[in-house]
Amino acid sequence: MLDFTPLRKGEMKIAEFVKELSVEDLATLTNEMVDRVFELIKGCQDEDVIFVPSDPDAYDPFAENESDVDLAWTLGHVIVHTTASSEESAALAAELARGVEYHGRSRSELFWKDVKTMDQCRQRLEESRRMRLASLQMWPDEPFLENAYEPSAQIGEVNAISSFVFGLKHEDDHLDQIEEIVRQAKSVRTQR
Repeated sequence: MLDFTPLRKGEMKIAEFVKELSVEDLATLTNEMVDRVFELIKGCQDEDVIFVPSDPDAYDPFAENESDVDLAWTLGHVIVHTTASSEESAALAAELARGVEYHGRSRSELFWKDVKTMDQCRQRLEESRRMRLASLQMWPDEPFLENAYEPSAQIGEVNAISSFVFGLKHEDDHLDQIEEIVRQAKSVRTQR
C-alpha cells in the first residue's frame, strides 16, 4: 500500500507523489486497499456494524443535518462513506483520462443507516472493488494525463492518476477509524 505521509505533511504535491504510478498500479493498489479493510473487519459480527463508538473527535462539517456534525460514525457508515469517495475519485479519473474536462463532483452514496449487517458491508466492499477496477478499463491506451485541474495551490494539479489516488488516500485516512470502531465493538461484545 502507498504511504501517504508526504502528502499529509504537505511535503509533496500530488503530481509528484503519483508520477511513477501506472494504471496497473492503480488496480493493484485498489485490491490492496479493499483487502486491508477486509482484514480490519475480520471477525466482526452484525452487531458491530451498527455499534456506535465513543469518538470525542467526531466532526463532519459536510453532514447534511446539523445534528449529525458531531455524530460518531458506525462501521457501516465508514464503509459506505469510504467506498463512495473512492468510486467518485475513480469515476472522475476515468473522465480525465478520456480527455473530459473536470466538471465538479460525481458522487453517489448509499444511506449509511441502511447498512446493518456484515454481509452488506462485505457486499459493498466487493461491489466497490469491482466498480473501481472496471473504471480503469474505461481509460484509453494512451490516457490524457495532461488533462488536469487545480483544486487548490496546496494540492497542485490533479490528473487522472492523482484523482484515482485521492480516493485511495481518503480511504487510507479512515483505516485507523475502522480499526478503532472494530476494537471498541469487539471489546464491548466480549465484556458481556
